[in-house]
Amino acid sequence: MVVDPAGAVNREQVKQILERNQAKMKYYLSHCAHCALCAESCFLYQAHDRDPQYMPAYKVIHSVGELYRKKDKVDRALLLRIKRIVWKNCALCQRCYCPMGVSVPSMIAFARMVCRSQGVYPQGDAEGEPESWL
Repeated sequence: MVVDPAGAVNREQVKQILERNQAKMKYYLSHCAHCALCAESCFLYQAHDRDPQYMPAYKVIHSVGELYRKKDKVDRALLLRIKRIVWKNCALCQRCYCPMGVSVPSMIAFARMVCRSQGVYPQGDAEGEPESWL
């Protein structure tokens, strides 16, 4: 796998990853009832004064949902926006409860996989210090 960490996205590779997981991810996306029960069980949402960007449903829609909406046009800017959502705004603690059976952690992990496939993930800064997400 050749990754250009600063440049072009291998759109064909991203498309293949999305297609392989399409049935499961689209099922989850279509079954979210936007009831916000997942938010009540998310400690990051609670710790950030109920900021909507920390709601599990928001994180899924703005990561996996965006990937599927842009399927053939995924670019580096989109992956960088998703990077913040899936690494900083989610700890993958698996506490988010969904009465509809949507697995938020598996969706966030999937978005992380897509990002990693293109070299977009937390790394060290210019001085070699790890990127902090706390």
